Amino acid sequence: MRTLMATFLLGVVLLSSAVYADDWPQWMGPQRDGVWRENDIVDKMPAEPKYRWRTKIGAGYAGPAVAGGKVYAHDRVLAENAKQPKNSFARTAVLGKERVHRIDAVSGDIEWSYDYDSEYTLSYSSGPRCTPLIAGGKVYTLGAMGRLCCLDATSGSLIWGKDFVKEYDAPVPIWGFAAHPLLDGNRLVCLVGGDATVVAFHKDTGKELWRSLETSSVGYCPPVIYQVGSRRQLIIWHPEAINGLDPETGKVLWSQPFKLHQSALSIPMPRLDGDKLFVTSFYNGPMLLRVTDGTASVVWKGNSNKETADKTDKLHSIMPTPIIRDGHIYGVCSYGQLRCLKLDTGERVWESMKASRPANTPDAKIGNNDRWGNAFITPQGGRDWLFNEHGELILAKLTPSGYDELGRMKILKADNNMAMHPVVWSHPAYAGRCCFARNDSEIVCVDLAAK
Repeated sequence: MRTLMATFLLGVVLLSSAVYADDWPQWMGPQRDGVWRENDIVDKMPAEPKYRWRTKIGAGYAGPAVAGGKVYAHDRVLAENAKQPKNSFARTAVLGKERVHRIDAVSGDIEWSYDYDSEYTLSYSSGPRCTPLIAGGKVYTLGAMGRLCCLDATSGSLIWGKDFVKEYDAPVPIWGFAAHPLLDGNRLVCLVGGDATVVAFHKDTGKELWRSLETSSVGYCPPVIYQVGSRRQLIIWHPEAINGLDPETGKVLWSQPFKLHQSALSIPMPRLDGDKLFVTSFYNGPMLLRVTDGTASVVWKGNSNKETADKTDKLHSIMPTPIIRDGHIYGVCSYGQLRCLKLDTGERVWESMKASRPANTPDAKIGNNDRWGNAFITPQGGRDWLFNEHGELILAKLTPSGYDELGRMKILKADNNMAMHPVVWSHPAYAGRCCFARNDSEIVCVDLAAK
């Protein structure tokens, strides 16, 4: 009887874990929408982080991915005697290796590492930008210099690879290749450049399935697929236009010009709400489109091509992807202003500096050190988790009424020194009721399970 009861209780525990536990196997999570859907997460922010483990790794902006009890991280180490340039914007050649690691999600032990030589000639040369993508026993990574790898998830061995610069004559963007690859069926969709703006590779062999679009610059925006009307559309935003493509063939369904006048800063992933598609850029600001099966039209655009705090009336995001909820847009503007806008008109409802600044900093005058201020927003269970550039994890509620902070704790040291002040600019992963986050020296697992 005791044995039967023990077996039953074990089954209940395992079933509960299966119901509530989730992975974060790619950029923006399992559904590529940035929503954390696990339950039984703390309601009150702990005073101090409860680390399950902390593991040393190299530098990089690529967020971790979590799948099947493993964590995947992409980093870079300098070659012997190599040094980073004093000017972060300089595209000085810097020797080093990019590395992919598989880490046990329970212990934090590195189980395998795959590395390759990668000479950087780009600005902000810390390391790779793209989150690994895990699916079907494979790991897909894209390095900052355009090296695409498909690895065996169990052994770490290379299955196939591509070099965008050598094979497609693709120029390296100023800040490197940063558009997180997208897997759709047997197609791995990547922004490439050179001979082809966007290319779909066969996920198992690397064979090119189709290519589409022509532009002088690919930018940095992750591709995303949305259901628009009666059809699925692959949304590709590059510095000249926003495009809707047939994901199976690459056929262009529609194209809306949106010429970015400086630095090709198409970065945040477009967001769809009903038939409305929203994009935001650092200099040019935002634009809202109404999209159908085969057309797109402008609903409204920002009123300024300036990024300074006194010139931005709507939303000029540099890195973080905004969220749309209940007819409102929440996003971080060019100088760290967390803003709420009305979706239909772009009218600003409120703004706050609290999320992008360190704890106990006044919500006061905006200064030069706020430039590029950053906080990644992740909705979960009726609240929002924000990870800011100071290594702080924040629990808050974002509503049209304002920013309501419920608590915060520092989980990582800001140790990237290429901006105006030390920063952490990598998106965390949320899985197994934990937050997985990295800086330029370590990756951590912070327990957020309710007790």
